[in-house]
Amino acid sequence: MNIALIAHDKKKELMVQFCIAYCGILSRHNLCSTGTTGKLVAEATGLPIHCYLSGSQGGDQQIASRIACDEIDLLLFFRDPITPKPHEPNDNNLLRLCDVHNIPFATNIATAEALIHSLERGDLDWRNLINPSLY
Repeated sequence: MNIALIAHDKKKELMVQFCIAYCGILSRHNLCSTGTTGKLVAEATGLPIHCYLSGSQGGDQQIASRIACDEIDLLLFFRDPITPKPHEPNDNNLLRLCDVHNIPFATNIATAEALIHSLERGDLDWRNLINPSLY
């Protein structure tokens, strides 16, 4: 599966710790990320990650375009709901695209853990189970 990783500044350390904890599962998939998040995760885990631009420079939009082209299967986006972000409309667009293209996404650690365990069990390979015209 192609998994995208994004984390707001105050959630980057949480993303790093999450990826360290689930490195074994993540290592079996293709990872991409916004620039700074990807760099931090790669340095901490040794996982190969394709890094796009930093989110504020358009990296989130690069990932959004991959979602729109059905090239992303899962998004882990650790958001900071407290601190306002100048590019927050881009964040909402990213999540809207996940809804449009039926891409599972997590915006917090609890949901991310549920998705990563589902991924490990093989429960997220739903596209092979249903009629593609339905989504």
